[in-house]
Amino acid sequence: MRFPMLFRRSLLAAFAIGPAAALAQPGVDQPQPRLPTEPLVILTRDGRRLTFTVEMAIQPDQQMIGLMFRPEVKPDEGMLFDWGTPRESSMWMRNTIASLDMVFIAADGRIHRIAERTVPGSLATVSSNGPVRATLELAAGVTERMNIRAGDRVLHPLFGTAP
Repeated sequence: MRFPMLFRRSLLAAFAIGPAAALAQPGVDQPQPRLPTEPLVILTRDGRRLTFTVEMAIQPDQQMIGLMFRPEVKPDEGMLFDWGTPRESSMWMRNTIASLDMVFIAADGRIHRIAERTVPGSLATVSSNGPVRATLELAAGVTERMNIRAGDRVLHPLFGTAP
């Protein structure tokens, strides 16, 4: 069977590019591009206002990749996963090379639960243990260092509050 020249060139190009494209897919072996950021404030029990700049993971493909392959997360940065409506949040650390604190946030902006210093690369499920509107990932140790605890309040438009 003979193929037109243009078709053969397209086919060869697809085979040549295909494997290279598979090697450079975000979430497969490299981090996703930095997502749009917004300010977020945690108001602690003792009245301190802790300010962070968070990437907004809103789309399912963004949430699936999250902070995978990022070598570090700065102490004043993080990623906020918006689940849209309250639900059980289950996370894991597959392909995540930096240890994280996971902060599970109820629909009213109250911190429901914190999982500190999660294990890089682990496939163990880290659960919110109840319905939450969002999950905030911060650098490991930030919640302990800044004395952030369950019951503290997160100020962000997602929860109907401004930072």
